Amino acid sequence: MTTYNLLQNYWWLIMSVLGALLVFLLMVQGGQSMLVHYTKADKRALLINSMGRKWELTFTTLVTFGGAFFASFPLFYSTSFGGAYWLWMLILFSFVIQAISYEYRSKPGNIYGARFYDTLLLINGIVGPVLLGVAVATMFFGAEFTVTKNNILNVQTSAISQWGPHHGLEAIVCWKNLLFGVMVFFLARTLASLYFINNINDDEVDKSQRHLLLVNAGVFVPLFIAVVVVILTSAGVAYDDSGNAQWVAYKYLKNFLAMWWALIILLMGVVMVLFGIGKTLMKADYRQGIWPAGIGTVLVVMTLFWVMGYNNTAYLPSLLDTQSSLTLRNSSSSEFTLTVMSVVSILVPFVLAYIAYCWYKMDRRKLTTDELDHTDHKY
Repeated sequence: MTTYNLLQNYWWLIMSVLGALLVFLLMVQGGQSMLVHYTKADKRALLINSMGRKWELTFTTLVTFGGAFFASFPLFYSTSFGGAYWLWMLILFSFVIQAISYEYRSKPGNIYGARFYDTLLLINGIVGPVLLGVAVATMFFGAEFTVTKNNILNVQTSAISQWGPHHGLEAIVCWKNLLFGVMVFFLARTLASLYFINNINDDEVDKSQRHLLLVNAGVFVPLFIAVVVVILTSAGVAYDDSGNAQWVAYKYLKNFLAMWWALIILLMGVVMVLFGIGKTLMKADYRQGIWPAGIGTVLVVMTLFWVMGYNNTAYLPSLLDTQSSLTLRNSSSSEFTLTVMSVVSILVPFVLAYIAYCWYKMDRRKLTTDELDHTDHKY
């Protein structure tokens, strides 16, 4: 394998880590979607302030994920973000109203009232995870686009990628994509319940969240099984050393069998998620379920990215032209760019350590109603 191929594989590994962290941090959106279950202002405030301390991490990870994709695999960025713009605009709009809500919800002179911003948080809590799940699902099940690189030499038609007439809206009505998106939504709610149980010291919230955990996990687990079955039985696009691409039946199942280590990590992740959920439900005094479930979520999502892009697999199949499907080989930046970026990526562990330290400092004390009553910094 050439150095260039190794760099492409390395940056797909980086993308898998960022994507996995983003899915884990969608627990913020999952928590926002639960605001409808709380009518008491003090209990809603506990949930909002618990999530308010973490929402910037989710937003920053989303931006970093997009930026890293742009730098390492620019053809994907221009194809998906530039072509399926209605889908991505809906996603970005939902995150913009989230930022506005946390910023202005409790500001003096708020003429709209806290409930208005709570509604915006609820919208982001539902729309964000579902549509992000839909966008990721297109990387398994394909999208309606074509790629003609020679267009860059044509002044009249300089766009390399051409998307279908609906520009991403068709992805939302595909049942496979929707199934994936709804699964991500209930995963976010499940992780949010585990986090609230860990982070908030309030008996009423603890009791209600354990009930919601049972409901959300009860929906998430069957949905996850269904998504895995659909992925493993779906065809994928494989390519050879010459770049020729063709649809292959059960491609993702074959990838798991070929990359046995990814299958083992997937199973480890699933066990950790189930352990975190199960022990929290069975032991009333257990509050640490977010950590095994969170780590398990990261492991599972990383393996899904691996079978999506490794083993000569197109990570964004084209439903209109198989040869236009995007792969690690035909969509990445130059070897020089990837090399320079790889040097910079050495700083990533230090950034993660800083985030972990900040998380520890923010969550060192459990959040209580009394604490909110005696602080000026609240959402």
